[in-house]
Amino acid sequence: MTAAGARVVIVDDHVEMGRLLADHLGGLGWDCDVHAGGAAAIAAIDRAVPDLVITDLRMAPIDGLDVLDAARAADPELPVIVMTAFGGVDSAIEAMKRGAWHYVTKPVRLDELRLHAERALAERRLRREVRALRGASARGGLDAMIGRSAAMQALYGLIERVAPSPAPVLLRGESGTGKELVARALHALGPRAERPFVAVNCTALPEGLLESELFGHARGAFTGATTPRAGLFVEASGGTLFLDEIGDMAPQLQARLLRVLQEGEVRPVGADDVRKVDVRVIAATHQDLEERVRTGAFRSDLYFRLAVVPLHLPALRDRVEDIPPLVEHFLARARARNPHSPVQRLAPDLIGALARRPWPGNVRELENLIERLVVVGARAELDASALDPPPALAPAGGAGAGFTVHRDPPPTLRELEDDYIAWVVARCDGNKTRAAEVLGVDVSTIHRRLRRDPT
Repeated sequence: MTAAGARVVIVDDHVEMGRLLADHLGGLGWDCDVHAGGAAAIAAIDRAVPDLVITDLRMAPIDGLDVLDAARAADPELPVIVMTAFGGVDSAIEAMKRGAWHYVTKPVRLDELRLHAERALAERRLRREVRALRGASARGGLDAMIGRSAAMQALYGLIERVAPSPAPVLLRGESGTGKELVARALHALGPRAERPFVAVNCTALPEGLLESELFGHARGAFTGATTPRAGLFVEASGGTLFLDEIGDMAPQLQARLLRVLQEGEVRPVGADDVRKVDVRVIAATHQDLEERVRTGAFRSDLYFRLAVVPLHLPALRDRVEDIPPLVEHFLARARARNPHSPVQRLAPDLIGALARRPWPGNVRELENLIERLVVVGARAELDASALDPPPALAPAGGAGAGFTVHRDPPPTLRELEDDYIAWVVARCDGNKTRAAEVLGVDVSTIHRRLRRDPT
């Protein structure tokens, strides 16, 4: 959005005043859309979010506060300037408390309104540029991904071919393989790069909260909903929405998500109206979605909608040649975060030992291990002896007790993993987030494995 191309919605029940403002601001090269009432203005905002709203405060039956609420619901950062008669300053102050950018009193001085409008648009433009720069510098494109193996080179090629398309993408792979990095690369290399990238983990919130988070809610839709919420689909409109761990989404939400993908519109919880959205959806899962479809846990129609372009991320054990550059990268980051650590390098025998590990937590597990070595290391160079010996994994005396390898009959690997996860959680006093850090896995893996039916 440039100042010359700004889209402005002007609302005044005295349409002559609205047209006067539009003529003045239109001389700046702005595209001004004039409405004689709040209902028409709200409908216009719902159709396409403008860059600025200028509204009269006293209108009937839908007043400027209603327009303000609708604008804030459509985009929390959308600036709204309210106009009020001198006797309505108290109402204007109320509008400021509810999120208005500024207010001006009538009769409106055109030079004053222009100044406030220019400042509002400049701040909005700056916010977008900062957000885009942060995203590009922190995680943008393929530069954020590390790996020279054949598997990663093939993945890079697919990302570059898929990024320009608006088609949904389904990322498959084990936990910790970097699915969000791939999603961000697809966004950064595509035509939506300057628009929002919004990510949500579908296992991180209860079903009710996730529904409100995704689709928004109307004011009063449920206890505590004192203000309307636009939802992540609206927040990501024009950009990309990344749905991590989509395989764990509840059936009711699957149906609502399918409608958004089919119709391109969302209905906030407790609302009667729908809102059009333009969002590219990238979903990710570590689960066997085909099996979940077969058992009825995941909708087949949603699966086919999401899996238009499936991409598989290789496990770290399948690209061990990438471990040395990953170690170098993570070591530099860990040393920067821990400048007082004496650790400067890892000996070749330690890197060789790392290459022989199975890495069930993949790249995330490797990153956490390198961080731990830097934090606790006492020498400039660490060799293989710095690696803690793996604990014996058969529990004796409950989850909080020590472990022994003696068990008859021998347990399965899955049973040992579940026992070890429970033991680490107990050692972390039940703090699953801390346990996930120790294990080098996502916290959703902890929740999933602990609630898994042992049969």
